[in-house]
Amino acid sequence: MAGKPFTVDVVTPEAIVWSGEADFLVARTTEGEIGILADHEPTMAALSTGAVEIQAIDGTRTTVGMHGGFLQIYRNQVTLLTDRAEVTEGGRAEAIRVAEELAAGAEDEDGVPPSAP
Repeated sequence: MAGKPFTVDVVTPEAIVWSGEADFLVARTTEGEIGILADHEPTMAALSTGAVEIQAIDGTRTTVGMHGGFLQIYRNQVTLLTDRAEVTEGGRAEAIRVAEELAAGAEDEDGVPPSAP
């Protein structure tokens, strides 16, 4: 049975990588992992490079590899802002690998090492 839904947007400067309704989300912040359900307390947090797992209301699971960024929770709207993100097919381990590649790509382009997880 699905829980109460909330809206999720994963956004980069170039595109909306994923958008939809979810009933559960797990993300890794610089303070540790956070699990989000509907009616979560308003929150802002810095994201670590890693995987974000989204359980959509239709039961499908989407995993996104992200190169850091920020998370905002407000009025059943979760927004994840990052400079680089990619939806992956292989689950959490694949998303972490993709996130690390995105971080390495950021270092190559900028000449500045990515922030530590």
